[in-house]
Amino acid sequence: MQIGNFLEVLTFISAILVIVLILLQQRGASLGAGFGSSGELYTTRRGLEKSLFITTIIFAVIFVLSILGLLLIP
Repeated sequence: MQIGNFLEVLTFISAILVIVLILLQQRGASLGAGFGSSGELYTTRRGLEKSLFITTIIFAVIFVLSILGLLLIP
């Protein structure tokens, strides 16, 4: 498998995973939360929520690096 094909597959898989991970993160369930006024105090992420957040960041970085790799390969 050539490096270009590998990067294309990596870009596709990481893009799908970033979309899914972002949709899994839930921040406030009320209608007001959609408009920015959730009425909650700032809370820290713990447990599964923190793991989802960190995993989303990791896959977003992989996505960006794979796109940059595709741009640099002739």
